[in-house]
Amino acid sequence: MKKLALVALLALEFAVCGCGTSGSPQTFTNTEATGNWEAQLTGGTDQASLLNFVTSFTVTNNGPLSITGFGFFNTGACFPTGVGTTFAGSSPAETVTGTADFGTNVATNQVSGTLGLTITSTVNGSVLTLEQQGSSLTGTSNGTTSTTGVLSNGVVVGNWNLTAGSGAVGCNAASGNFILCQDKASCTPTTSAAVIKKSND
Repeated sequence: MKKLALVALLALEFAVCGCGTSGSPQTFTNTEATGNWEAQLTGGTDQASLLNFVTSFTVTNNGPLSITGFGFFNTGACFPTGVGTTFAGSSPAETVTGTADFGTNVATNQVSGTLGLTITSTVNGSVLTLEQQGSSLTGTSNGTTSTTGVLSNGVVVGNWNLTAGSGAVGCNAASGNFILCQDKASCTPTTSAAVIKKSND
């Protein structure tokens, strides 16, 4: 009888405390980054100064970017195409890939993390890399612990590197800093992002 009472007491305790994970509330916020992003690259000279571009993609929290559009603002020896030449992540002229890894502060809805992109010319083999390692993504989310938010005022700063393809006559290797602005032509990085960018100058 005592054993039966003990079993019943333990069952009641589990029911009250909600032990286990099946009923645990979510304690993090999911955020989706989307929209058009304009990249401004500094540090390049001659043909390597013609690398600014616009791209559009979607990603939630972390993982590969789903690229939906891409185009350089200028044509040049490194990438002989302009705006509107690449859609759905690839075209006869370039292939575009990227990854992101960011999280959202539940208390403040501030988003922070990293993001990188790689653009490869299928014409001459040139490769432009916006390095994810050492980059800084910041912004805000309107999500909650029960709804997926959308990133706004997104800014990414970091380093870029250009490797000239064997068929890119007149294109030389170069590197510098970049700033990637969400849904606007220019933006100002947050203090933490600016410090990272300055340290890499």
